[in-house]
Amino acid sequence: MASLSSLSSLFLLASLGTAPAAELPVDDLPDAIGVNLEGVAYPFPSTDTEVTLDGRTLRLSSMDLVPDDAPDAPVIVLLHGKNFVGAYWEDVARGLLARGWRVLIPDHIGWGRSSKPDAFPWTFHALADATRQLLDAKGIDQAVIVGHSMGGMLATRFALSFPDRTAKLLMINPIGLEDWRQKTPWRPVSAWEARERNKTFDGVKAYMKASYFDGRWEPAWDRWVSLLVAPMQGPDGARLARINALHYDMVYTQPVVHEFGDLTVSTHLILGDRDRTALNKDLVSPEVAATLGDYPALGKAARKAIPGAKLTLLDNLGHIPWIEDWDRTWPALLDALADVAPGG
Repeated sequence: MASLSSLSSLFLLASLGTAPAAELPVDDLPDAIGVNLEGVAYPFPSTDTEVTLDGRTLRLSSMDLVPDDAPDAPVIVLLHGKNFVGAYWEDVARGLLARGWRVLIPDHIGWGRSSKPDAFPWTFHALADATRQLLDAKGIDQAVIVGHSMGGMLATRFALSFPDRTAKLLMINPIGLEDWRQKTPWRPVSAWEARERNKTFDGVKAYMKASYFDGRWEPAWDRWVSLLVAPMQGPDGARLARINALHYDMVYTQPVVHEFGDLTVSTHLILGDRDRTALNKDLVSPEVAATLGDYPALGKAARKAIPGAKLTLLDNLGHIPWIEDWDRTWPALLDALADVAPGG
């Protein structure tokens, strides 16, 4: 079995741009990795902030990158998706920092290095309020809020709840552009939990390869599979599976799409148009499944529903466009931020 230090080294090398020599199969993951990713290197230093939700004090971990010569730089918050942690924003964060942004990257409560409460009312409202408390603790009055995948749903909820704190809303391939309750049956939390417990490195990699990258795979992407699967093999795996299952239920039962018309902040969507991500495709007929996750159509509908929204479609890119093709995604991101950029 690989040692904890060797796995930490793998992620550290990956974060520095050196790809691992070989894939890391699930059988080689050390049981010592706990639900808080103990011993796993992040690309930037992280600190903990205490937040209070539902009467409980919880630990919200974040990476806070402040330009050396501009402590009062405008702030951009990067909100990660369900199958990831804040570390996957590394390249985006480095690029933004170099252009004068202060970059704040939290691990949501229930993910990464943050608290994993096993008895908690999981709602996007609560996660948005945790993000608001993080801004308060950091002395940040207003920020550009960027959300990817499930983070796009959270970013929307934040902008709806705290429009005065939202300088701009930017969603990158968000899920929740449609209401899956209208086309797919509800899946019990226990069923989600069983699926989580059965996750393997090979299975998750196969899903990401097919769904995110159109059959292409780079060895450096193994770390995102490992970060998702490794904690499930540890002593707290059953608790984490339960929490993850509750997250899926939150995503399914708390759509934001019906409130797009209530957004009052400047909004921009960047969508890889090959993306077809959708919940519960396996519970419906192939004919119905084919209608789910049509990002070009959903993006156009969202642009129409959100007052003044702008839409950028990236041709033949999938769910994580900046990882799949940096050279095409980065200019689109800069263009979307041009009206709020430092010195702009």
